[in-house]
Formats: sequence, structure tokens, C-alpha cells
Amino acid sequence: MLQVNNISFSYDTQTVINSVTFKLQKGQNLSIIGESGCGKSTLLKLIYGLYDLNEGEIFWKDNQILGPKFHLVPGADEMKYLAQDFDLMPYITVEENVGKFLSNIYPDEKKARINELLEMVEMTSFANTKVKYLSGGQQQRVALARVLALEPEVLLLDEPFSNIDSFRKGALRRNLFAYLKHKEITCIIATHDSIDALSFSDETIVMKNGAIVSHDFSKNVYLKPKDKYVASLFGEVNEIKLHNLVETEDKEKTILLYASELYLTDISDLIVTVKQCYFKGNNYLIKAVFERKVIFFENPFSISENEVVCLSADEEIVEMRK
Repeated sequence: MLQVNNISFSYDTQTVINSVTFKLQKGQNLSIIGESGCGKSTLLKLIYGLYDLNEGEIFWKDNQILGPKFHLVPGADEMKYLAQDFDLMPYITVEENVGKFLSNIYPDEKKARINELLEMVEMTSFANTKVKYLSGGQQQRVALARVLALEPEVLLLDEPFSNIDSFRKGALRRNLFAYLKHKEITCIIATHDSIDALSFSDETIVMKNGAIVSHDFSKNVYLKPKDKYVASLFGEVNEIKLHNLVETEDKEKTILLYASELYLTDISDLIVTVKQCYFKGNNYLIKAVFERKVIFFENPFSISENEVVCLSADEEIVEMRK
């Protein structure tokens, strides 16, 4: 089990991590999401032991993770950390980078292990290519293979798919997280992509200003967001007064609804004026105005500018958000 107990960290006088506490069981996958500068990357570095804590302590199983004050070479042996800069060696080949830390005693086993990992990240055809000739996305895939080479107990990933083309990203994510589950490797991923959190993570932490503002099963974080900041990390979100959707005596209470949860209806109190349509492929994101306030909703077809329409939401969703 990974235990992060009330840790705090500052750069000079600026507090970057503020009283963060959480636990993660072996083999679980945790996503950390939040706006840029909220402390995601710093938290990963602290867990790995690259910085010294101001307060608190971190344990993996019974071993305390300590920073550079206590270790000549920072970093925990049981863990692997993939930074955003990849840290590859540019003048050696892809397979040499992946096998850098593997033993040479059994060359056949080493070769098989390298081939297995390159196949997983779809880089087999580049095995003999020097890293300096690869694109950013290709280098990121090689870096993923390398941190997995020795099968760490804990894997810390900082935006691991940020440079990878969207057409390849889906398959790579599925391959990687299926592999981690099969091997029972505990994984923490800092990401801006809500798909990483919702599709592949058991739990999600939302951070803001260095602190945890939400921590729950990933589905719950999405379906029952604590506030508009949390909801906004998953897409366009609206804050709508409850009485515009259902009968209620409370005229001030508001609820949060994602754009995908609003739909056209014949009659409702939520009557909006369409201003813009954005084609998204499978549908349109519609920007509208209601009482001088912007409302976003999704629709299977475009709607003319200045057209007036009525919106509603499913009763189950409204009831859950009340």
C-alpha cells in the first residue's frame, strides 16, 4: 500500500503542496487531475523521492520514501518515474534505450523482454533506430517501454500521452493499463485528459492550489462533482438554477449539468437563444444564452443563430445533483 500522510512542500516561500493525504492499494490506478500549476507534477516527484518534504511522510509498504537529503541518488528503488522530458539517450537505438537497465547475463531473455515492450507500445519497427531521429510521440512511447522494463512495483507517469497522436493514443492506453492490471503494478498518472481518469483509473484525485479538493472513485468524481471547478475538468459545464428544471420553492439553489446532459424539449422554463454551433464530429456543441448567462449543450444537428429553443435534463441526473 502507498500511504501519503499529510505532506507539504514549498519552493522557497511558495507553498506548492499543502497537507495532502491519501492511500492507494497495490495494483490500483490513480489519476491526478487539475489545472496547470496545481501541483500534480510536484506531487509525483515527492512520491518518487526527488524532493525533501517540509512536513509529513510517504510510505510504500513498510518502507519510508525519503528525499535527496537521505540518498546520494534520489528516487525509490521500487518505483519508476516517467517525466515529461522522457530522459532518453539520443545517440543509441530504441532497443538499447529500453534495455538499458536490463541484465546482460541472459541475452535471449533480455531480447525477448525488449521485444515484448516494443510490441506493446507499437515501436517494434523502430528497434534499431537511434532515438534522436524519432518524433516526440515516438520518443514518449519508447520512454514508456523503458520505465516498464524492470517491472516496477509503483509507476509514476507525468502526462504520458501528451505527445502521442490521437489515432494511436487509444490503443496505447488500452495496452498499457491492461498490462499494469495484469502485472498488479500500482500506477499514479498526472494528466489533463479526463479519458485517462474516467476510462482507466480506479480512483481520481482533483487538485487545486496544491491541495486535494476531491478524491473518490473516478465515476463518482464525474457524476457527483464537488463544485464547478471539479466538473469543468471533464468538459463544458453549466450552473443552472434548479427551479428552471423542476418545480421547487427554492429559487436560489443551483445545480451543475454537463453540456452532454442537456437536450432539446418542447416546453420548459429553460428557454435559451442559440449564438454559435461547433461541430465536434459525432454532434454539435451549442453555445446559447439564458438570462444573459452562457449555456452550453450538445445536439446531434446544428441550430441556426438566434433560434430560441427549450432545454431539459433527465430527472435522475437532476435528482442526483440536487
